[in-house]
Amino acid sequence: MSNMIKHKEQRIGIFVDVANMYYSAKNLYQTKVNFGEVLKLAVSDRRLLRAIAYVVRADSPEEQGFFDALENQGFEVRSKDLQVFYGGQKKGDWDVGIAIDAITLAERLDVVVIVSGDGDYVPLIEYLRYNKGCRVEAMGFGRSSSSKLKETADEFIDLADFQDKVLLGNRGSRITRLIRPRGGREQDNAPRHPQKDIKKNGRPSS
Repeated sequence: MSNMIKHKEQRIGIFVDVANMYYSAKNLYQTKVNFGEVLKLAVSDRRLLRAIAYVVRADSPEEQGFFDALENQGFEVRSKDLQVFYGGQKKGDWDVGIAIDAITLAERLDVVVIVSGDGDYVPLIEYLRYNKGCRVEAMGFGRSSSSKLKETADEFIDLADFQDKVLLGNRGSRITRLIRPRGGREQDNAPRHPQKDIKKNGRPSS
């Protein structure tokens, strides 16, 4: 692990795998993520240079409101269209895009925060630590996060320890889908009400 400790002069970049966070919260807690609070927790009084949220467009009528709410919370939003292959298979992951952006920006950062529990980011974390000299922190829900990811990062922040801040709504509530999974299969039959998916203060409710 790196000997670099947290201090307020560190330049920090935050890269959020929105779909991973959305489905982790949904599957584990039957609720939604407050991405604004996740951002605050990640920054931790340091110098934020970039905060990028990566989303997949799936032509849902309510999704633009969700993307706008992320921007209102301080994120740059990067989106790509859901890919549909012959035979019906669907794909919409950002692993490579996040890795390229993190490596590109690493020269100007002291700390990189990967907000995801996906073990596919382990090689990225290793590269940033050993080749770029960055402190790399990972954030995710511990129960659905890769053990290798936890071991490789300089610090793993378990969002389950901050449920009162980073989770929205009541457990067990039905969730309106805003992002399709990589497989593209519907995961619930909740009715879609765009105006209910964005809170009055502009925070996304997913």
